[in-house]
Amino acid sequence: MKSVLDNSFNDYGKIIKIDTTTFIKTMAGKDAIKDGVVYEASDKALERLPLFKKIQNEVFGGLNIEFGFCSGRNNKLNAVEYHRSSEIDIAATDLILMLGRQQDIDYSNNTYKTENIELFFVPQGTAVELYATTLHYAPCRQNGEEFRCGVILPKGTNMPLPEKPSSLDGENRLLFAENKWLIGHAESNIDKDGGFIGLSGENTQC
Repeated sequence: MKSVLDNSFNDYGKIIKIDTTTFIKTMAGKDAIKDGVVYEASDKALERLPLFKKIQNEVFGGLNIEFGFCSGRNNKLNAVEYHRSSEIDIAATDLILMLGRQQDIDYSNNTYKTENIELFFVPQGTAVELYATTLHYAPCRQNGEEFRCGVILPKGTNMPLPEKPSSLDGENRLLFAENKWLIGHAESNIDKDGGFIGLSGENTQC
């Protein structure tokens, strides 16, 4: 495992230097997740924080954004996703990101080898920008502990598609939600929700 503080993280993203103190306090007040993973794209309490406007204006250049969170107990990759935009993740607890590169997807059959995944430790309070070409999914934490992560994206990302593609050829087969392209592992059962199974190799664990 590497650290987002190492130069090796530069291929995937960069550190955002912001004060995350009030964010951590806000996340600490949320109910614990006893099992599985919960994702909320937009959270009113987080979007009332001064941090919301700062990131909207200084990181996203004034774009409409959503500030939500992903929390829970997870130790497997299960899938990878990417967006047409950067994603800002803020660690409310220590956590681990499992990351890959969109450039390593074989678009002839929409597959990706999990052997290419790298694990990065993110210390509590650290904010990172994941570039649009960075494959990622739910964070994890060792020893079955709960992780808590803020997630900031252009508004509407991860919401249901307003209109499905006219064909499911090529990359369209991976379009799972607004601004969200996804490739699942067979162990994830995400195909039951319409997700495409295309991860080959072991279901990476942290």
